[in-house]
Amino acid sequence: MSAKVLTKAAAKEAKIDMIEDGHGTQAVHDLVTAMRAARRSGSANTKTKAEVDLSGAKPWRQKGTGRARAGYKSSPIWRGGGVVFGPKPRDYSKKVSKSVRRLAFRKALTERINAGDVLTVDKFVVPELKTKSFLALLKKQTDARKVLLISDAFDQTTFKSARNVKPVKLATASDVNIEQLLGFEKILVTHKALEKLAERTRPHSTNGGRTAA
Repeated sequence: MSAKVLTKAAAKEAKIDMIEDGHGTQAVHDLVTAMRAARRSGSANTKTKAEVDLSGAKPWRQKGTGRARAGYKSSPIWRGGGVVFGPKPRDYSKKVSKSVRRLAFRKALTERINAGDVLTVDKFVVPELKTKSFLALLKKQTDARKVLLISDAFDQTTFKSARNVKPVKLATASDVNIEQLLGFEKILVTHKALEKLAERTRPHSTNGGRTAA
């Protein structure tokens, strides 16, 4: 059975709390920015004049050379000397409130539904552990190349059959985030996963203690 496009009416029937106006665009931007910032290692490091491994001796005597006086070889003006205001290890992560995360998730899901990019299917289970079988089953649902497949859970056969298909991403409804919602051509959702997504769009949803967005 091929997948069906999740219409706006069907989404409301599934109790997905959609955003009717333009509200939430900034929340999406803030959350995506925070998620990308959190992935930065922040390991860039330069040495100051006090940290470089150089002698503290003067490069030449104070007077009598006709040259400008110089205090130490580790001075930033010399090659091999310290770096002024260079980068130091730091944490780039940004804090985003739960309400903003929830709003951003609702906005991203709403936009994909309005664009007709969300498809629903009763279930998605690969009968045998083969990449070929996974691709054949996926082909029956959509012709899109980059597909985000969302389910309440995946069995090992389905999960392992899909791991070599790079344009396709498997995610559970509890853990899928807005970067994934926005990053694929089509989104294929099972009916059970749709229920969980609906829970995550409702106000004050606890999401099982998770903070995925």
